[in-house]
Amino acid sequence: MHLQDGNSSAGSEPSAARIATTGPLILASASPRRAELLRRLGLDFETRTSGVDEASLPGEGPADHCRRLARAKVETVARQNPHAWVMGADTIVVIGDEILGKPGSPPEAMAMLGKLSGREHRVFTGFSLCRHDRGLSLTRAVESSVCFKEIPADEMAWYVRSGEPFDKAGAYAVQGRGAFFIREIRGSYTNVVGLPLTEVVEALKQAGVIAFAREAAP
Repeated sequence: MHLQDGNSSAGSEPSAARIATTGPLILASASPRRAELLRRLGLDFETRTSGVDEASLPGEGPADHCRRLARAKVETVARQNPHAWVMGADTIVVIGDEILGKPGSPPEAMAMLGKLSGREHRVFTGFSLCRHDRGLSLTRAVESSVCFKEIPADEMAWYVRSGEPFDKAGAYAVQGRGAFFIREIRGSYTNVVGLPLTEVVEALKQAGVIAFAREAAP
């Protein structure tokens, strides 16, 4: 494909395993987890960051919140790249009515994990897709439920010392060391990671961004 910036691509994939795209694709996200999920599909893409303020608005529900931020991230990057497909996402953890962002300190991480311990919480990911030169834009949100075990104090302190919680919504990584806190997930696992692949692939096909082309006959 298309964009040769070395930030992120599926260049090591066999050609038959790649998914064809109808134009340059940009992931408007700094998340290595989202990039890895797309790489595993065999997609070629570039990554850009948007710098969007992720603060919530008064009275904003969790699905509306993550849809709004995903759309804002995409619009920021798409305005600068009108001839590319741009996709972005925003993931939040919700316990009760409280949105948990990314902890900024060990005490904050401990407090978040304490709220999640022994309880069920919800994870929302909003994702958005845009291409300015075609006037196309779509935005969706996906919800999953996650049930944590009671986290003993020594395990919680060890996990915070590992440093893993500090760039993660809700202070844990489902695909990392935090996985052993989880008793059950209802809904999309990749949504909890940060990008609901089933829904994303459906949206990319619907918009005409990708095609699962057959390998040419010999």
